[in-house]
Amino acid sequence: MFVAHQDNNMLNLSFYCWSFEELDTYQLYRIMQLRQEVFVVEQDCPYLDADDKDQKSYHVCGIDESNIIQAYTRLVPKGISYPNYISIGRVVNSKSIRGMGYGTILMEKSIEEAKKLWPNIPIKISAQTYLIKFYNSLGFKEIGEEYLEDDLPHIAMINDFSNENLLK
Repeated sequence: MFVAHQDNNMLNLSFYCWSFEELDTYQLYRIMQLRQEVFVVEQDCPYLDADDKDQKSYHVCGIDESNIIQAYTRLVPKGISYPNYISIGRVVNSKSIRGMGYGTILMEKSIEEAKKLWPNIPIKISAQTYLIKFYNSLGFKEIGEEYLEDDLPHIAMINDFSNENLLK
């Protein structure tokens, strides 16, 4: 567990990384609820979220003091989303914590956990294009051209850890 303490005006989130088997039904429900609230409803993007990758993945959750999952990523092993890369996907923060710096904390924790689980394997993500600078700040570099994924502009990005000082 990694605890991110903020000042008194902000939530305190504790971050955990669990395999699918370690999730209880309540946690799984809250993860699916958060993903659907943001990706399906808020972004008006109907898609099948249950894609059979969750069972093989690890799940990084930022949980508040009321035991509500406020932040989440899915760590996908090499060979599932991309043949030669691990992946961090389904990156999401609830509306209530946006703009407070938790996106950076969530991604830093996710990168740290991915490196522990699968050392020396680069990470590939499919990033919404409006977040390119955010992911650049975490060591990711764009590759290829912009494309549409679920009718939203995305770009592939890779972090091969060649700029390690950004991840500390």
